[in-house]
Amino acid sequence: MYEKVAVHFGGGNIGRGFVAEFLHKSGYEVVFIDVMDSIIEALQNSKHYTVTEIGEDGERTFDINHYRAINSKYEEAKVVDEIAKADVVTCAVGPNILKFIAPVIAKGIEARTVDYPLAVIACENAINATDTLASFIKQKLAEETLATLDTKARFANSAIDRIVPHQDPDAGLNVKIEKFYEWCVELPPFQGAPHPEIDGVHYVNDLTPYIERKLFTVNTSHATAAYYGYNRKKALIHDAMEDAEIHDIVRECLRETASLIVAKHGISAAEQNDYVEQIISRISNPALEDKVERVGRAPLRKLSRKERFIGPASQLAERGMKHSSLLGAVEMALRFQNVEGDDESVELAKILKETDAKEATTKLTGLEETHPLFPDVKELVTKVQSG
Repeated sequence: MYEKVAVHFGGGNIGRGFVAEFLHKSGYEVVFIDVMDSIIEALQNSKHYTVTEIGEDGERTFDINHYRAINSKYEEAKVVDEIAKADVVTCAVGPNILKFIAPVIAKGIEARTVDYPLAVIACENAINATDTLASFIKQKLAEETLATLDTKARFANSAIDRIVPHQDPDAGLNVKIEKFYEWCVELPPFQGAPHPEIDGVHYVNDLTPYIERKLFTVNTSHATAAYYGYNRKKALIHDAMEDAEIHDIVRECLRETASLIVAKHGISAAEQNDYVEQIISRISNPALEDKVERVGRAPLRKLSRKERFIGPASQLAERGMKHSSLLGAVEMALRFQNVEGDDESVELAKILKETDAKEATTKLTGLEETHPLFPDVKELVTKVQSG
């Protein structure tokens, strides 16, 4: 009997606890690829691990037991061989790592001899991450492969939504994960070819509304709670959300982003409001113990042009709509400096110290000086720089 194989890059908590769980439940053998010796060795030395779903109604556990693991640092040829025969390639490595995994995926695509295209789906916390990965892969492909690429690979963007909280220090491979999930994958790239059968994946014709709704609701609220919580000496996200003032600020930010989602994507105000309430309930859940420093890490990425603050605020400013609460969150993010273990927070402090407000605003946010949001953000940068 033919067995479906999914090659997954990234042995971290999202990879093991979200993506691999879905693939495992759908009958795939999962082949984990990573360069972290400790993770790969642990996966190679263990026959199974446990995923625990945490919800308001308690916990459920799942045994993940049908997988292999390869260290691509030492055994690239094996990885190429796996990709050459696989049905699906997924990844959860972080947007900045996509360029590093692209060359080996390209080699795997070049080596394909099967008569169906590989499905490539990036599961990253970034807009159109598969497009980004595909662009890096295509740079490494031969001209003749590019000419018939549709027969060898199909690239579909996805939007994932699931909170992975801080893990127990002795968890090992086991992962605690939120019960709620959403995984949407765009359908058009699979035209003329079968799309992967993955239980729980919602295939959609237009991914943009789902990406922006998730990024500008879940990620905006989570990061807002983290940055306000950090600046007000809260330890955990749910501690921050128990503070009435922070709770109201988060809600105001989501009122602003909701107004954009409704205006731009035609989602009804009632539907978006229900979604907002669901998200506030999720990030307030004390069972999902999550440190504000962990959720707030990588502030440079989170302050960038298309991300959770500047993304919606810029579009609201363009439409002449209210965005003042989002600006408050931007200020708190700018104050997330020199946090232990977070290189981007150190770099943020350096930029704010060594450049003037105009240059820092451009560098941090990617906003053009002529953009209607630029003066508001520049004013905040000046305020933070002045101490």
